[in-house]
Amino acid sequence: MGLHPFRHKNPGVGGEKLKFGSKEVALTAGFAGLYAVGVILLAPVSFGVYQVRVADALLPLSIIFGLPSAVGLSLGCLVANVYGGLGVIDIVGGTIANFVACILAWYIGKGGFIRRFLGTIAETLTITVIVGGYLSLIFEVPVEAGLFGIFVGSIVAINILGFALEEGLRRSGIWKNVN
Repeated sequence: MGLHPFRHKNPGVGGEKLKFGSKEVALTAGFAGLYAVGVILLAPVSFGVYQVRVADALLPLSIIFGLPSAVGLSLGCLVANVYGGLGVIDIVGGTIANFVACILAWYIGKGGFIRRFLGTIAETLTITVIVGGYLSLIFEVPVEAGLFGIFVGSIVAINILGFALEEGLRRSGIWKNVN
């Protein structure tokens, strides 16, 4: 599949629209469930200006699994943030942040090791700017504090844990049986 997220086969002539078959629906549901449960079970460290959202370690898997993981991780964030109690801004903002971060990583991460790592950097920066920005408003702290709190947590979750998970799955070859 090329870089266009909604076309599959022959995109130059109109082609087929990308279809979510049973495998893609299952992947989406699996990622949504894993993310939501991960955030809710680890709620004490998953919410607040300073957070390490361990479930964000799943975000780099969008480099491997593409659109189904991006949609699933976004839906999982929506469900988790409903339980977070920070309101509509967090529910909508977090969902959008996860989706944009995953799509960027999917595009950037196609290629070698360096491109995949750059994809995780893009995820961290996206999450930092969007989530750090609105959390500083919600908690009434300086923007720098919101950005710093999310940035540090995202480095741990996405760039260290998530990238290691993505590379481990890639090297094991297990993901080929799913994809």
